[in-house]
Amino acid sequence: MNQNDRQNPPGATDMTALTETAAAVVSPPAPSDPADPTGAADADARAPDAPPAKRGWLGGITRTVLVLGGVSLFTDMSSEMIMPLRLIFFVQVLNTPLALAGLIEGLAEGGTSLLRIVSGRVADRVADRRALVVGGYGVSNLSKPLLALVATWPVGLLLVLVDRTGKALRGSPRDAMIADAVAPDQRGKAFGFHRSADTLGAAIGPLLAIAVLATTAGNLRAVFGWTLLPGLLSLIVAVAFLRDPRRRQRQRAMADAQSPAAAAAPFVVAPAAQSQPAPRIWRGLGARFWLFTVIATIFALGNSSDAFLFLRTEGLEASLIAVPLVYFAFNMIYTVLATPLGALSDRIGRLPMLAVGYGAFALVYLGWTQAKAPWHAWALFAVYGVYYAATDGVAKAFVTDLVPRARRGTAMGWFNGLTGVVALPANIAAAWLWAQFGPGATFALGAWLGAVALGLLIAWWPWLRPNPVPWPQDPPHPAAAERPAATTAAR
Repeated sequence: MNQNDRQNPPGATDMTALTETAAAVVSPPAPSDPADPTGAADADARAPDAPPAKRGWLGGITRTVLVLGGVSLFTDMSSEMIMPLRLIFFVQVLNTPLALAGLIEGLAEGGTSLLRIVSGRVADRVADRRALVVGGYGVSNLSKPLLALVATWPVGLLLVLVDRTGKALRGSPRDAMIADAVAPDQRGKAFGFHRSADTLGAAIGPLLAIAVLATTAGNLRAVFGWTLLPGLLSLIVAVAFLRDPRRRQRQRAMADAQSPAAAAAPFVVAPAAQSQPAPRIWRGLGARFWLFTVIATIFALGNSSDAFLFLRTEGLEASLIAVPLVYFAFNMIYTVLATPLGALSDRIGRLPMLAVGYGAFALVYLGWTQAKAPWHAWALFAVYGVYYAATDGVAKAFVTDLVPRARRGTAMGWFNGLTGVVALPANIAAAWLWAQFGPGATFALGAWLGAVALGLLIAWWPWLRPNPVPWPQDPPHPAAAERPAATTAAR
């Protein structure tokens, strides 16, 4: 009799297997303590959420990640056709005062950011998150073309707010779906790939804008109208191909519940989860999540809208066509670097990559305070692409590392919401400083707050670093079980 036989007498193994099988398919109770940060009693914190991922350079690029990348590509193609031109359109075509235009840019992000918290919470509670994602993309992509018909800035503000409302609805559920679709040690790469696809669309968008401007003698309204085409392509891809990985997981669980093994264990009774209170929306996310969110929110206070960079670029270049060209170069750098830097964060940790990104941002904004020649804009936007590639997807991957699986939507909602809501004061301050003291003051504020955020990241590194992957109470992901564990040093 071997060691396993001594520990498990004949018949005990079979009975244990039947009990475990039945227990896996019933609904476990809600946490008795709403403050429980582990979410150990949540079904989504126990069951694997995606099929094994591929190895090699395709590892982490699952069907969900690929489809969401395609949806974001076409959406950003539409959005970025007008992004470098929107502030110019409000100021030069609709005769909006610069301070008021800055307020509009702030309202576009900050005014709808609290909705991200709500949508993240809803994403954790609904069975299928596709409605939130598809609805959000639909609202955005169908509102942007209407800007071509706007005659006054209040109507333009309303349409911009509708567009940003769609972004607020879709962002947190989409990010939670990406996190659910891949193994923990490929999460940075998955988010990086999504950002690459998103930014490839952002690179193509300005080229389309240039083509429209060139064929319409600089007609900005025509650019807004042509955003309808890529917007419709995005909706077609989302409706036809997007599936929620969590829904497939629950369908498998229901199928298992009808299996002979489950039927052979009738003595296992599902607890009454309905009698347990639901966790409060801000509970169960852990101290490390809140520390990082504080750092990111302070950083966002200095990260005013990129529209100010475009406005400054037009002043240096003295050409409207040059603005989309510079933006195209920036987006290509971002596209090329986002996936490899995201994958690198899987190996060396998220914190070193975020530190590099924050440092690059502070240097870029410091450089803008001294920019006087056209080539300065090109050089600064090139380094700016490094900042985005090192932080945008990596920050989202880090947030999902810090919280249990069942709270990912809520965590992304809080993170996106808090960092987005400060866009309003950030843009108001940037516009006021520009109007009172010139563009140098606007960029000096951004450089200073970027340096503060970097200092806090370094100072709080020891508290942020203990970040096991996956979350301690989450089981090993089926894809991760076939590979060596991800390096957690320097995290």
